[in-house]
Amino acid sequence: MARRFHKMHGLGNDFVVFDARAEPLAISGDQARAVSDRRTGVGCDQLIVLEPSSAADVRMRIFNADGGEVEACGNAARCVAMLLGGEQRIETLGGTISGASTGGGVTVDLGLPRFAPEEIPLSYAMDTSAMPVSWEDLTQPFAVNVGNPHLVFFVPDEATVDLARLGPTIGQDPLFPQGVNVNVAAIADGTVRLRTWERGAGLTPACGTGACATAVAAIARRLLPSPVEVRQAGGAIRVEWAPGKNVRMTGPAVHVFTGEIDL
Repeated sequence: MARRFHKMHGLGNDFVVFDARAEPLAISGDQARAVSDRRTGVGCDQLIVLEPSSAADVRMRIFNADGGEVEACGNAARCVAMLLGGEQRIETLGGTISGASTGGGVTVDLGLPRFAPEEIPLSYAMDTSAMPVSWEDLTQPFAVNVGNPHLVFFVPDEATVDLARLGPTIGQDPLFPQGVNVNVAAIADGTVRLRTWERGAGLTPACGTGACATAVAAIARRLLPSPVEVRQAGGAIRVEWAPGKNVRMTGPAVHVFTGEIDL
């Protein structure tokens, strides 16, 4: 059965989006993996299914390239807000967020960041602002949940970290019962340079929630003031946050093409 889809990306973090608001669509993990495959499918980091919502304008389901369903994706939220137009309240497994196109791109409000150990979640309690744990040279990460769980390591040079190897080691550590996204960040010239290893997707050109988590960590540790410009391989995102306030992210969203696929 052929279904229409949209191929979109935010800073190179790419998505296949199915609009299932009018015609329901059940996606299995195997189908998500097949569509996401870059050789035999359409190819994407995440597959997105839009569904009706009783609590918001639309419900956004997010499947990583490995077929696992996850809570939130900032870059995908920007793409969905741009695709649907106007101001949108988007229901996700990580909570309800809002997005709207602006003169400088698409702005998404991800809500309040969460810092308690059980909100990350961690297997046992510890200080999440400077966790007393390390993996090789990566030490004292900052943990925060911005719709999905993130660890942020501040390092002298993010490019020298073997994140392809360390990312899955850290992300699948028993300390994180639901896994965790891993960020390595360096501060230079008043901006953040960031690389992210995402659960279920691996290294991607950009991660919206990773940029938000890293900006929150930099502001909380008083390394940078808000707003923070976060630079990734795919481009830059602007993040605003103050303690007790919601996280707001602004960046581009691009519609690449529309197609059909036999699921």
